Amino acid sequence: MSSRPEIKNSFKLLLISSAVTVAVWLIPYAEVLVLPFKLFVTIIHEAAHAIAALTTLGDVNRISIDWAGNGLTETRGGVRFIVSSAGYVGTTIYGSALLLLLRSANYARAAAMATATLLLVITAFFAGNFVMWVVGLFFALGLLFLGIKCSVGAAHFFMSFLAVQALLNALQDLRVLLYLSVFEPSTRTDAQNMAIATDGFLPAIIWAALWATIALAILGFTLFQYYRSLRATRVTGVSSVIGG
Repeated sequence: MSSRPEIKNSFKLLLISSAVTVAVWLIPYAEVLVLPFKLFVTIIHEAAHAIAALTTLGDVNRISIDWAGNGLTETRGGVRFIVSSAGYVGTTIYGSALLLLLRSANYARAAAMATATLLLVITAFFAGNFVMWVVGLFFALGLLFLGIKCSVGAAHFFMSFLAVQALLNALQDLRVLLYLSVFEPSTRTDAQNMAIATDGFLPAIIWAALWATIALAILGFTLFQYYRSLRATRVTGVSSVIGG
């Protein structure tokens, strides 16, 4: 169980990471500073598609990304609904799970190693272009170094920042998806792919809204659990003072 100082420190890291990200978004042209993390989140998004395809007995041909943060996972077979839904929902689950796990700093190195392993496997087996190889290996090797050589504090801060990046970028991408689904329906997106798969019976906006609702529900649950942890530590702290 996480101690009171650990959870309070994790909450501070959450606030700092969120504030830095939002500040960068608001500064013109400063988004280039977080571009590497956007590329990281893109790989997590595409990896979720690939994992969904494989776990529903499909195949993955290749994963490619570009320097702007766009990605494409080419799959065959599998359950189409699950595969298409996995990108946005999977990224949100990754960020939320990481955030809850990092309430204890002791898990930071393990989280870095696990993420590095995922990136190495995805890159080695499915990387389909130069950008995917470069970014995948860069983060995989960097996270391995973080998990093996860096201090627990450094690993805790960096992984907390990645968790926030995953969540905020997932929400930002869903906002863009909702816009494209309404105003540019001809643009090829995951939501448009599902609209085509259902012969237009369920249009892209319905799929985009569904995924946004699921993502917000996951985020709400995560923040509620975080709040419960903070509240529990405060109650424990007060009880200790009274008992003392």
